[in-house]
Amino acid sequence: MRLTLLTGLLLSLLGGSFVGFVQQPPVATKPNVIIIMADDLDSRQLSCYGGKNLQTRHIDALASEGLKFNHIYASEAMCVPTRASLFTGLYPVRHGSFQNHKPVYNNLKSVGHYLADLGYRVGLTGKDHSTKPKTVFPFEIVTGFEPNCVAATDDYSLEGVKEYITRDKKPYCLFVMSINPHTPWTVGDTTEFHADKVILPPYCVDTKLTRRQFVKYLAEVRRLDNQVGDITRLLKETGQDKNTIVIFLGEQGAQFPGAKWNLWDAGQKSSMLVKWPGTVKPRTETNALVQYEDITPTLIDLAGGKPVAGLDGKSFLPVLRGQSQQARDVAYGIHNNIPEGNPYPIRSIRDTRYKLILNLTPNDDYYNRFMMNAEKRDGNSVWFSWTDRAANDPKAKQITERFVKRPAVEFYDTQTDPSEFHNLANDPAQQNRIQQLRQKLEAWMKQQGDTGAALDITYAKKPE
Repeated sequence: MRLTLLTGLLLSLLGGSFVGFVQQPPVATKPNVIIIMADDLDSRQLSCYGGKNLQTRHIDALASEGLKFNHIYASEAMCVPTRASLFTGLYPVRHGSFQNHKPVYNNLKSVGHYLADLGYRVGLTGKDHSTKPKTVFPFEIVTGFEPNCVAATDDYSLEGVKEYITRDKKPYCLFVMSINPHTPWTVGDTTEFHADKVILPPYCVDTKLTRRQFVKYLAEVRRLDNQVGDITRLLKETGQDKNTIVIFLGEQGAQFPGAKWNLWDAGQKSSMLVKWPGTVKPRTETNALVQYEDITPTLIDLAGGKPVAGLDGKSFLPVLRGQSQQARDVAYGIHNNIPEGNPYPIRSIRDTRYKLILNLTPNDDYYNRFMMNAEKRDGNSVWFSWTDRAANDPKAKQITERFVKRPAVEFYDTQTDPSEFHNLANDPAQQNRIQQLRQKLEAWMKQQGDTGAALDITYAKKPE
């Protein structure tokens, strides 16, 4: 009672002000961000996404502690375009890397600029394919993780990462770019898996060689999961977990025929888990539709920045905060086959259920030089084990013919047909929906400056 009276007296004497007597609430600090990205991950192998071949307990822990996205898509299912989209917030035609290993335009800005302007240090360790030119991607390169995705080993150290995240009080955004499970599938412990017990994805033909190669692939998924565990453990050991958002990204699908380098969901559909202590509710999931182009706008938003004019992506921060269940209406897809094969341009559009694919040169056969080169048929080619099986196996024939010979229009109900084996393009009941999606897709192509088949040509290499 005496304390209350004394407080009232002091407030009265000070004209209602209590400055100097009451500690002001601390100013909220901006969150740190760690983004861990896989390389060619079939996200459906993750146990938190329903995978049965292994328990990805460290990645699953992020799902149990955060928000799982069920509908995140790469606009182009190959490494360099996806990463350029992630960093710039632009679709491939607008950032310039609309073919694999084609550089971005040199007059762009990226997340490195946008977050630096908001007071962040922005670093990257590991796979560095989309870090040139430096004027576009001004990352601080942090030592520790292997930068070459086709290296025979992926030895890594956490010392550089530890120094980076504990250097000072300035907020940071660090991209940890693993090279797993990208080919050549030479790391990890294959003895954990038994080839005859592996559950193959539906897009695969079941051959002994496929099973042997998939075991190697799973060993690298395990290696990826262990890396995620090492990073999250380091955050806890250094006390950085309290104010750090951890985002896990799956990139695009695996380098098996029918996945990477295509616009079926086996290639285009990805994974994203977001752990944000105190903001994101643990053990939740969302069907909000997002693309990699939306991530940089979201990072800008959560860092306190204003929307950047001209970006293709949009912030899904309201979804993270639990304020919305929707982010965008449709997701777009683009594939240009050069330099990985013959010209074979594909475009797509989808919502969370229905998907339209346009093959712009349907009279040609699809060809990929990494998987279908007859001159390198040496017993390690999964594809040729499939075509051999197709001679006497109707299911194998269906899978291989689907891969090589494609109709002009494909339309799928991905809810009832997640493997996209049943083309509904000629179904009378679907014609209105197909037409509406096609109009949206063609309008998007026009807005992007996408000339379709004319875009998939060989371009002169510019000097660096």
